[in-house]
Amino acid sequence: MVLVLALGDLHVPHRAPDLPAKFKSMLVPGKIQHIICTGNLCIKEVHDYLKTLCPDLHITRGEYDEETRYPETKTLTIGQFKLGLCHGHQVIPWGDLDSLAMLQRQLDVDILVTGHTHQFTAYKHEGGVVINPGSATGAYSSITYDVNPSFVLMDIDGLRVVVYVYELIDGEVKVDKIDFKKTTTASHTAH
Repeated sequence: MVLVLALGDLHVPHRAPDLPAKFKSMLVPGKIQHIICTGNLCIKEVHDYLKTLCPDLHITRGEYDEETRYPETKTLTIGQFKLGLCHGHQVIPWGDLDSLAMLQRQLDVDILVTGHTHQFTAYKHEGGVVINPGSATGAYSSITYDVNPSFVLMDIDGLRVVVYVYELIDGEVKVDKIDFKKTTTASHTAH
């Protein structure tokens, strides 16, 4: 069992002061094996905080990130799954499933994690999964001002991944889950 925290669009301190206290109390060092972040951390302090939760931190660059070394896209393999990471402002129209599926095919990944819309979404699509963990701080976006803070925790175990979404609604943390099994017959094509 491998736990992967997926989050993004924090926009600290420009649009939100910090992660919600209820999220911070849940995210403790030593429990998570990997963190993937879709970007828009904005300041180094957020990067440093995430490093205290888990040293294995993977970040792609959002359009408001000061750090220019973050890549536009990133792929990594965790267990049996190949994950792709991209902030999402490059995918037009924003949040469009067909456009995201095209990026998923280009990166040749089982799970694509993107952000930018600040809205949690998770789709099983074309034999894979497309996930947007939303905004971990509930920061407003150019699309909507009404954003519930959310993040995703993926439990990867063999050919199965359980995607848990944690969403702060009216001061309470609500949890929902999506179960996904990878078929072993899926063959990846070389580019």
